[in-house]
Amino acid sequence: MRLFYCLLSGLLCCTQGLVAQIAQPGAELPAWKEGYLDMHHVNTGRGSTAFYVFPDGTTMLLDAGEMDIHDGRVFTPRNSVIVPNDSKKPYEWIASYIQRFHPKSKPVLDYALITHFHDDHFGAWYPEMPFHKKGGFGLTGITGVASLIPVKMLLDRGYPDYNYPVAKNRWLEQVGKNDTPYRRTMENYWRFIEFGVKNGMGAATLKAGSVNQVRLQYNREAYPQFRVRNLKANGLIWSGQDSLAVDHFPPAHPQLPATWPDENSMSLAILIEYGGFRYYTGGDNPGNLFYGNHHWRDVETPMARVTGKVDVATLDHHGNRDAVNEFQVKTLQPRVWIGQSWSADHPGHEVLVRMVSPHLYNGPRDLFATNMLEANRYVIGPLIDRSYKSQQGHILVRVLPGGSQYYVIILDDQREEAKVKAVFGPYDSLSK
Repeated sequence: MRLFYCLLSGLLCCTQGLVAQIAQPGAELPAWKEGYLDMHHVNTGRGSTAFYVFPDGTTMLLDAGEMDIHDGRVFTPRNSVIVPNDSKKPYEWIASYIQRFHPKSKPVLDYALITHFHDDHFGAWYPEMPFHKKGGFGLTGITGVASLIPVKMLLDRGYPDYNYPVAKNRWLEQVGKNDTPYRRTMENYWRFIEFGVKNGMGAATLKAGSVNQVRLQYNREAYPQFRVRNLKANGLIWSGQDSLAVDHFPPAHPQLPATWPDENSMSLAILIEYGGFRYYTGGDNPGNLFYGNHHWRDVETPMARVTGKVDVATLDHHGNRDAVNEFQVKTLQPRVWIGQSWSADHPGHEVLVRMVSPHLYNGPRDLFATNMLEANRYVIGPLIDRSYKSQQGHILVRVLPGGSQYYVIILDDQREEAKVKAVFGPYDSLSK
């Protein structure tokens, strides 16, 4: 019996030591080291942003949300507030966060990926925004972040022609005809792209199915077990075989906007794999059909078929009611769900029920949110507190070298220092 307790005590000390190496509540986050995979889900209260540091130090920004400051909903209890505070603009807070946790003293983003063209994912034009002194474009979202931290390669869903689902001018004529701020947002983004490419930035459309478009840049040979699979771009979805992608959407008729896929359903999606660890993220892709929707608006189902089980999944469309469908939940079966939330719509009540239901998949699952509003608690009730491990803060997934284990670390989003609030794990990866 004494031997048993000695062994147990030793095991606990070893585990606590490992946790201490990863992070300690109240302390600064230990710096990324080569071999680790860090995935920061950054909270500014104004949209989605994720910053990844791959095992060899390659970096990637996925989205840079900055909502229109004149949008009436941002001043209501329906929406989160800017965090840490409103002394800086959201793009400045994003850049500040990247500079704090970037592995290099002079940060550069090897990749920036914009999942789709909504302001909470790439930034909104508004009259008062500052302007780039040389480029003639406004600084908001990705255009602002890139003005502070150089981007080597920008990936989106349309470069260079932006002719999907129909020709660029026809698309903009339709979606921008009664929405001057949106038209100006797109035109501002295109000016940024043009200036960036002229000054050495690369740009391309994400290639669905590819595992070679996003690659390690500094020590690829040391990490053959790491890869980024492009799952979806516009209507093209990876087939599950080699790099072949198939078109999920029927052709759009230029003169019939009802045949066009909406912006959310054209979102990009990727799968990150590191050893036995698997991570899914998919912008605002929808999966639940409402009255009048075409059946092909459900893009989650065909994506889930080829993705299979994952360790960590971010909520499509922040967990809104048109996403995170039953098939996706029971197919991906993540141990960890991450909600990049900023609205009382995140998550929908029925979405939360699906995520926690033991009838869709067995075993434990931990839920984390960047912002959980009081409005959600009023509507959904105690299920929120029973379901979530953390409801406020930056969410870091730190995968240990080799990919066999990972932690979820919550960082304080109320202070620029972003110290550790809580540590969860270690979790064993799927194929440990």
